[in-house]
Amino acid sequence: MHARSATATWTNWAGTASARPRRTVRPRDVEEIAEAIRDAEREGLTVRAVGSGHSFTSIAATDGLAIDLAKCNGVVAADTGTGLVTVRAGTPLHQLNSELDRIGLAMTNLGDIDRQTVAGAISTGTHGTGARFGGLATQVEALELVLADGSTLRCSAEENPDEFAAARVGLGALGVLSTVTLRCEPAYALEAHEYPSPLEEVLERFDELAEGNDHFEFYWFPYGGKALVKRNNRLPEGSECTPLSPARKYWEYRVMENLAFGTLCRLGRAVPSLVRPLNRMSSELLSARSYSDRSHRVFATDRQVRFVESEYAVPREAVCDVLRELRSALPGLEHPVMFPVEVRVAAADDVWLSTAYGRDSAYIAVHQFVGMPYRHWFEVFESVVSAVGGRPHWGKMHQLDAEILTGRYPRFEDFRRVRAKLDPTGRFRNAYLDRVLGEI
Repeated sequence: MHARSATATWTNWAGTASARPRRTVRPRDVEEIAEAIRDAEREGLTVRAVGSGHSFTSIAATDGLAIDLAKCNGVVAADTGTGLVTVRAGTPLHQLNSELDRIGLAMTNLGDIDRQTVAGAISTGTHGTGARFGGLATQVEALELVLADGSTLRCSAEENPDEFAAARVGLGALGVLSTVTLRCEPAYALEAHEYPSPLEEVLERFDELAEGNDHFEFYWFPYGGKALVKRNNRLPEGSECTPLSPARKYWEYRVMENLAFGTLCRLGRAVPSLVRPLNRMSSELLSARSYSDRSHRVFATDRQVRFVESEYAVPREAVCDVLRELRSALPGLEHPVMFPVEVRVAAADDVWLSTAYGRDSAYIAVHQFVGMPYRHWFEVFESVVSAVGGRPHWGKMHQLDAEILTGRYPRFEDFRRVRAKLDPTGRFRNAYLDRVLGEI
């Protein structure tokens, strides 16, 4: 019997979405997931799977049955010869990374936050950066879905290929993921070089930096002239790592990037007139550092300062024009912006609802410190990226609906067709899915 909990309010990490499910269950395996879904069907409840709550939208919200996959975690099987690893869907990425490292394997690419569950990360299109690398969904070789009638469906490129193409970024709209099989690779080390550079110089060299590094990204403080460039490149097998010393790591990440920056953000929130000078100061205080470490320790960063975020994928060739337009829009904003803009890249892929479907992409993310006004900044951002066919990250804040999104994704109607087949009665629907996919 799956574990049940009393009614409690669910809130996401950023506090931008909340819900009060009728009931929450915490299944431990696929049988208990199926039992919970069949119970919901008998009671006439909608169902949503809940992960770590790191999406900024209400994608996981429900007033029906919430299936919390926290107990459905851990590696089920691993083949170090093929690199195929089957993992339960509720496994947090940081746990997966540790388990993979112990057996000499690693993910090909990762984002800079590792608190999400495997299911949540792939279902919302989570990605890292690298012009030759796709998002996390491109590393999925097979998956298992528990459908609206409690049956299970195994999907891969060979077995139920349409369902596989849809479910790799499935938004939780097709069923509840129980296991995911990932294609991993032998563990490797990354050499990291991080340094401040004038924004205009970074934009002029954007393609060179994207193509010349395995993983490239940069952060730009809107009222400053500098960007923090991050270049991560693979080291030859057997290379000795030179990680930051414990003291340097504590100073750089714990003190400067979390405690000090968090203090500046709270000061800016309390006294808005200080935001612009504080933001410029943050830009001027950027410093260089170089180190190397196991890949997952370089990719992921501890984020303790909370924020709200919107992110869009745009055609890579449009990124510099978009950033220049955003910079020119800053003086007209109703409220100043405290947080930096983040820019990453990804290779084109063939996953139907991937933001990089069919085109090499640049990702632009805008943020604001929690509790500070953000709507006008995000609206300006959306208008700029929409002009170049931008596609919003499914787990981050945006205002688009199915009518607009169907024109942004060549396989949008194919996804809707698979959804109607697998969930004809809308067991897994919620208000967010009604908006972005249309009602069943």
